[in-house]
Amino acid sequence: MLEHTLVLWAGEFGRTPFAQGSDGRDHNEFAFSIWMAGAGVKPGFAYGETDEWGYRTVKDTLDMHDLHATILHRLGLDHTQLTYRFSGRDIRLTDVSGGVVREILT
Repeated sequence: MLEHTLVLWAGEFGRTPFAQGSDGRDHNEFAFSIWMAGAGVKPGFAYGETDEWGYRTVKDTLDMHDLHATILHRLGLDHTQLTYRFSGRDIRLTDVSGGVVREILT
């Protein structure tokens, strides 16, 4: 069943690796973790790397548009075909920069 099912575990944002005074950890827009399994995703594989503080990505940064393009690809959809015209501009979930990240796929 897992070979045909994509499992995705993610939050809506990352958290800084350090405390923000007594208020806990703040949002981190520069780095966060996502876990994927099944549907042709490489098992036991890590993609990307952060600095020694876990604050910013330093290697193989995965843009959100690339993540969306990769998820849609594993669901059998071509993200470039999901385009509609609005206010004179072509709009799609992956914007104009998204691309499938084939390094994480089997």
